[in-house]
Amino acid sequence: MQNRHQRSRYSAWNLLAAAGRDDWAPAWLDAEPQPRYEVIIIGGGGHGLATAYYLAKNHGITNVAVLEKGYIGGGNTGRNTTVVRSNYLYPQSAELYDFSLQLYEKLAKELNFNIMFSQRGLVTLAHSRHDLDSMARWSNAMQFNGIDSEMLDAAQVLEMIPRLNFSRDARFPILGGFRQRRAGAVRHDAVAWGFARAASALGVDVVPNCSVRGFIKQDGCVVGVQTNLGDIRCERVGVAVAGRSSQLAEMARIRLPITSYALQAMVSEPVKPVLDTVVLSPAVGAYWSQSDKGEIVIGGSLDHFPSYAQRGSFAVKQQVLAATLEMFPSFGRLRLLRQWAGIVDVVQDSSPIIGPTPVPGLFINCGWGTGGFKGIPVGGWTLAHVLATGKNHPLAEPFQLSRFQTGHLIDEAAAAGIAH
Repeated sequence: MQNRHQRSRYSAWNLLAAAGRDDWAPAWLDAEPQPRYEVIIIGGGGHGLATAYYLAKNHGITNVAVLEKGYIGGGNTGRNTTVVRSNYLYPQSAELYDFSLQLYEKLAKELNFNIMFSQRGLVTLAHSRHDLDSMARWSNAMQFNGIDSEMLDAAQVLEMIPRLNFSRDARFPILGGFRQRRAGAVRHDAVAWGFARAASALGVDVVPNCSVRGFIKQDGCVVGVQTNLGDIRCERVGVAVAGRSSQLAEMARIRLPITSYALQAMVSEPVKPVLDTVVLSPAVGAYWSQSDKGEIVIGGSLDHFPSYAQRGSFAVKQQVLAATLEMFPSFGRLRLLRQWAGIVDVVQDSSPIIGPTPVPGLFINCGWGTGGFKGIPVGGWTLAHVLATGKNHPLAEPFQLSRFQTGHLIDEAAAAGIAH
């Protein structure tokens, strides 16, 4: 019989451990599940691990298990384009996402783990007078909400990003835009690894390869989960599984207002530094940055048909690459290295759902759409709060499931539609 805890390595390095490589220092402990916990978190990605960490750190609750059906961080946390920002329009969203950005700004020090946060800024491009007017409103709303933002004219954009297409015959002439300086990029794997290591060090059980197959109910309340490793009892269950949220909710006979779509991205071969900020063009439906390895990271719009396929369609890839060649002609010489997709959970107002469900004992963190990665710290912070106290965190109060009955929606489709 195996020991309760086994050594675990970062991501795929678990395979080396299984092959007898004992020279790799353990990052966190892979645990075998115990019969009972105070709290079970379903989902071993960023949001689930952050929830477990903040339960232990903020509330002193360490009798917690994080159940992940695959390997830790193998879902959307490891399948995004690493951009973090808080350039949202409405006060509720601005407060939520900027708190997340503030947590990111000090996360490396707090976790004692280098998450490789590069605050290189995000520039959103305007290609028409209408774009300039809407971005001036957007930028002013950000400033009114206490978030950094500055308008840019065409000359400033050219000076900052000279590789953009400023030719006279450009199909999408660049008239200016606006910038959030505090935005940037974070190493996605490092976020999962850092939270997993910190939560494990505080006594949380991190359980990979544990697939949830159903919920255990008693008198109408969720009191545990059924898994491939056996039944596990608990007092409360938190679900943080992104694009699979509706499937988990159906197991508890809850219908969520969620549709799952593929959101794909791709990277080029690595080159020397040529792009030192994140660039977004809503008009062409694409955005770009350069990784620390030198790859040009390219993202775009959703595949607008429901799917759980982690690859995306050729039509959207073709559209995004055409936009890339239009905006950055010199990138046409680069080879495409790889392409992938994550599965995002989209609701009608493009804002998250954080809090209790109609089933007592079951709580959710979902509906982030394309904003899940940037919301990891605040998603974990607020879900941990309601799991520990039974009360919604003030930041999460506007983002309850009940808003779809009352009509109090927070429509952030314009700010959330592409960049993530």
